[in-house]
Amino acid sequence: MSPAILIEYRDVAKRLSRRHPNDHKTVLEWILTNAEMISDTTLAEPVSAAPDDDKFIAAALHSCAKIICSGDKHLLDINGYRGIEVLKSKPFADKYL
Repeated sequence: MSPAILIEYRDVAKRLSRRHPNDHKTVLEWILTNAEMISDTTLAEPVSAAPDDDKFIAAALHSCAKIICSGDKHLLDINGYRGIEVLKSKPFADKYL
């Protein structure tokens, strides 16, 4: 997790709270409790169709993570980039939890 990712997670949680008033706090708290914070980092060149999503790839590369759990289409489209697997939440849970 980087500061830029945390900002995006908080923004998403705020939007989701309108539909799911109680669930977002639990998920965000779990992420914050279990995530390792790294400094923001960028890629030399954009790799996804939405360059704002590159922060997730940059964080994975910086921290040597091999998996990103996301339903974001732009990240899913670059699944396998430099060995990073991008999985939606259900396949991730089925495979790793």
